[in-house]
Amino acid sequence: MERTKLIILRGDKARSQVAEELKITPQMLGAIERGDRTPSLPLAKRIADYYNASVDEIFFNQNRNKMCLCKYLAEGGDLVVHS
Repeated sequence: MERTKLIILRGDKARSQVAEELKITPQMLGAIERGDRTPSLPLAKRIADYYNASVDEIFFNQNRNKMCLCKYLAEGGDLVVHS
């Protein structure tokens, strides 16, 4: 699954420039952006720090929890809201 967030964050910077600053090859950065490779935790943290974002924001599906909630409710689960 393509990691669109990474591509958006890179903007108009050359892949080679970002890769050099992250101390990885442009091919590795491309593979991570395409979702072909998953970075190690230290590399994911370096990438997140580079873009001033969290690892969760970049590498985890932000809609995952919403989708799980919708599935839970569709299967007859009760939603309890605490104030």
